[in-house]
Amino acid sequence: MSEYEEQQPEADPRQEKFVVDASLLTDDQLEGLAEEYCTRYHGLNDTENPLAERGRVLAAISRGELVVWFDPVENTAGLGTPP
Repeated sequence: MSEYEEQQPEADPRQEKFVVDASLLTDDQLEGLAEEYCTRYHGLNDTENPLAERGRVLAAISRGELVVWFDPVENTAGLGTPP
């Protein structure tokens, strides 16, 4: 091990993003995450009705194609692909 590697602090696992089981969230919370996902990835100006995709996003969550990530450092949650 080099001197540089020895001086690098180890990452604190409590600061790592982690997947939250969607069944632990309320329907309102999941819908809010789906709406945020739709407006972020489609933009309010890119498409006439970005929220039209909300049903497909919610279905993707239930199939496990999208998961809920929580970032304890930023104290935020969002949707993304599974690890």
